[in-house]
Amino acid sequence: GPIDPSGANKATQFMQLLDQANIPVLFFQNTTGYMVGTKSEQAGMIKHGSKMIQAVQNLEVPRITLMTGASFGAGNYGMCGRAFEPDFLYTWPNASTGVMGGEQAAKTMSIVARGKAEASGSDVDEELLAQQEKMLAMKFDSQSDAFYTSGHLMDDGMIDPRQTRNTVGMLLETVLEARRRVIRPNSYGVSRL
Repeated sequence: GPIDPSGANKATQFMQLLDQANIPVLFFQNTTGYMVGTKSEQAGMIKHGSKMIQAVQNLEVPRITLMTGASFGAGNYGMCGRAFEPDFLYTWPNASTGVMGGEQAAKTMSIVARGKAEASGSDVDEELLAQQEKMLAMKFDSQSDAFYTSGHLMDDGMIDPRQTRNTVGMLLETVLEARRRVIRPNSYGVSRL
């Protein structure tokens, strides 16, 4: 579900504690984004949501993200989506990710179209608007599908949910080994033959 102000605040503190203790952070994404509305804004959603996103960006421990369900909007950032360069990001076959869900996008488009028609004093073609809503919802839903996003390299691969424990174990071993290795840069150029 959506991330509310108290959830964002709790997640921020939890991530900071894990970072201080040098414990890797595993993100399971199943969020429709941050809570919207007057009530959540008055409760400090913008402040707490931005603190959560900042905490994700400031983490120095390994970060692994698993998209297990929905991943929409700014919630994708708050849960260490691709833009925040987690060490690994894997997807379950049922997951979906995007700016917003198809139905929400279609309804938003309808609200804008109705407002535009009202402002210009023209009538709304309800039949055409319903067709556009349906097509837009289908397009958004198809492009947020896990097979589409994985096929467009928006993750590091798709895993069978039954293999999650084994995969996470392997990923944790990999990121911890990578952190232990000392990288020794060359102090000289490389000559070509």
